[in-house]
Amino acid sequence: MSEKKAKKLIYTRQEMFELNKKILLKRGVTLEAIAEISFKQQAKYTDNISRDICLESVEKIISLRDVFHHVQLAAEIDRLAEEGMFQGPIQDIIYEDLGLFGIDETMGLEVSGLYGTIGQTNFGDIDVNKHGIVKRLNDAGKEDGICHTFLDDIVGAIAAAASTRVAQVMSEETAHEETGLKRFSIFDL
Repeated sequence: MSEKKAKKLIYTRQEMFELNKKILLKRGVTLEAIAEISFKQQAKYTDNISRDICLESVEKIISLRDVFHHVQLAAEIDRLAEEGMFQGPIQDIIYEDLGLFGIDETMGLEVSGLYGTIGQTNFGDIDVNKHGIVKRLNDAGKEDGICHTFLDDIVGAIAAAASTRVAQVMSEETAHEETGLKRFSIFDL
């Protein structure tokens, strides 16, 4: 009798980061492309932000456990739809990205909601206006053999959350500068 190998279910933040980065790259999404959406969105409201802080925010967000689960599930649902693996009407609904199907946006709201109502508002802007890589994913999803029904919303939600995180980090830095206090916080924004 051979021993059954234990299934790995729990991952470290570094592992979740690497697995999410890998699956996003496999689906044609770079972290820099997500950060660019965050930068353009937040630069309208916050002076002196850098692309580096936007990238750092994207990296932090994709290392979070809830986001890990959302990214992995979204990519897998889209892949299965591309392969025609669903049965019944849901196959065509997902594959064609039916406008009245809102579960993909619900997942996006969950991810962006990690950064509160502002995160969700930022997601709404990205979802409606289709910035950067989100537009490219959405447009590519209309081509035969490609499905990005869930991925475009998850990517947009990550960008929205990162944009919100950037605003929070910048506000925290401003508050510390104004008080003259040395920056110290038990909270990791």
